[in-house]
Amino acid sequence: MTKKIYSLFSVFLCISLMFCLTSCKKSEKKSNGDGLWKNATYTEDTTLGKGDKKITVEVKAGEKTVTFTLKTDKKTVGEALYENKLVDSMEYALKVNGIVADYDKDKTYWGFFIDGGYASKGMNETPAEQGKVYRLERTK
Repeated sequence: MTKKIYSLFSVFLCISLMFCLTSCKKSEKKSNGDGLWKNATYTEDTTLGKGDKKITVEVKAGEKTVTFTLKTDKKTVGEALYENKLVDSMEYALKVNGIVADYDKDKTYWGFFIDGGYASKGMNETPAEQGKVYRLERTK
């Protein structure tokens, strides 16, 4: 009889531990901002395109950043992003890498940075240059 109780207790303990670990994993995902990234096209660093020039573009939303190496022959950053389907529009990017920033809905927008500083021109006016790091950051 004692063996049966011990066996049942062990099974109960294992099941309880599984539920605990599963719920901890789910709450960890939510805290990492996965909500913003659930519709992202790419969630890992990626190389895209064909061309002689290589430019580096970071996409940051919440706490997560993905780095893209774009091979392109396009003249501007905006053209290179559009060519590789990382932005949904050449005029005003609402989606970057599948992630939405909508100022009218939640006061968020895509900030554009060059080498860590806020860009003085838009993506479509900024020459795509090797050696620079361009960043699109979901900003509020």
